[in-house]
Amino acid sequence: MIKIYDTLTRSLREFTPLEAGKVKMYVCGPTVYNYIHIGNARSVVAFDTIRRYFEYRGYEVTYISNFTDVDDKIIRAAKEAGITPKELSDRFIAAFKEDTKALGVKPATKHPRVIDYISEIIAFIEVLIEKGFAYTSAGDVYFRVAKSHNYAKLANKTLAELESGASGRLDTDQALKENPFDFALWKTAKSGEIAWASPWGEGRPGWHIECSVMATELLGETIDIHGGGADLEFPHHTNEIAQSEAKTGKIFANYWMHNAMLNIDNEKMSKSLGNFVTAHDLLERVDGQVLRFFLASQHYRRPLNYTDKAMQDAKTNVAYLKRTFEHPLTGQGSKEELTAYLERFTVAMDDDFNTANGVTALFDLAKWINSGHYTPEIKDAFGQLLAIFGLVFEEEILDEAIEALILERQEARAHKDFARADAIRDQLAEQGIKLLDTKEGVRWTRD
Repeated sequence: MIKIYDTLTRSLREFTPLEAGKVKMYVCGPTVYNYIHIGNARSVVAFDTIRRYFEYRGYEVTYISNFTDVDDKIIRAAKEAGITPKELSDRFIAAFKEDTKALGVKPATKHPRVIDYISEIIAFIEVLIEKGFAYTSAGDVYFRVAKSHNYAKLANKTLAELESGASGRLDTDQALKENPFDFALWKTAKSGEIAWASPWGEGRPGWHIECSVMATELLGETIDIHGGGADLEFPHHTNEIAQSEAKTGKIFANYWMHNAMLNIDNEKMSKSLGNFVTAHDLLERVDGQVLRFFLASQHYRRPLNYTDKAMQDAKTNVAYLKRTFEHPLTGQGSKEELTAYLERFTVAMDDDFNTANGVTALFDLAKWINSGHYTPEIKDAFGQLLAIFGLVFEEEILDEAIEALILERQEARAHKDFARADAIRDQLAEQGIKLLDTKEGVRWTRD
């Protein structure tokens, strides 16, 4: 039974889906005004790994992850670049897809964009106004937090504690609000900004409303899992819960999952410290599978520290796993022993997707394989586990010339022409083919 640490209840809970055998999952995606940084990549990889494990366990996963393509940062960046906000968003959506593909991340079932849901957002806001949960003010529309039941439940804090820790993340237009914690659902457009017609005038959606609308439109009024970085607990996910449950009268998400942050050499990543790293830049010098394995191998709720040594260790580990997967079949290995290794992996991952312990079980299996236990069934099972971590190794196929050389060498050995056999071994070695003569026949690996 899979157990999930639910941020809302601060407890480890058995996962019970809304519909047997299916998972409805929404994960907050990037604001597409620049390349994603490595911390963003950590979140993307963490939830892709969780999705892949659900699928490994037999679930059908509907995975939605949005693109925020209407935002103040996008408007500013587009103006500086001399292009439209949509052109800027299109550019960085394409970059996101390219970079996450290099990280072995599966495309979402759907990647909704805010600009495609404007009419649905307006309709959602109208319901909140009708129910008294929202109000207009000088062309803006705000959510009335005072009417929301247990508004701060996700953050597990009082409103006063939230305010002291908000660090400027509350809306700045306090004079227009009934309450400082009221947040914008719709913003009046400034001159020259991208805008849409609405019952309240030309404007655009607030940040928080978009995810509530896209999640409920695509997955239903209640979803199984909502995920994102720990920095989204407040105010973003807090506000999502408030407005969604105010509109529907139902629980918005049954499980809330948040990944911890990533540091660089034990320091918080920030542009002011000069340690801000985008995944796009990093992928120019680091293999995508290596970076993926590094990001996925720590438990998602534990902080992750990026160092050069950590990357070198990841490179070494991925190379070992690749060599193991490409190990020639030996025909040896019992189904019972394989099952025991797979059960150890499942126990680790069922415990809130504990990839750190899962990796340990994976390497135990690899060690067993390298001791001579490798059948087609074992290889298939090993490959399935590797794929959870985004490691999919292409089968190396020898071309006809190399196959002919290996056959010629075997014939030379049979005729005791060891000089020719050694010459062929050396020739193959120059092409990166290493031969191993065993009781079961010739085995080979590619360096």
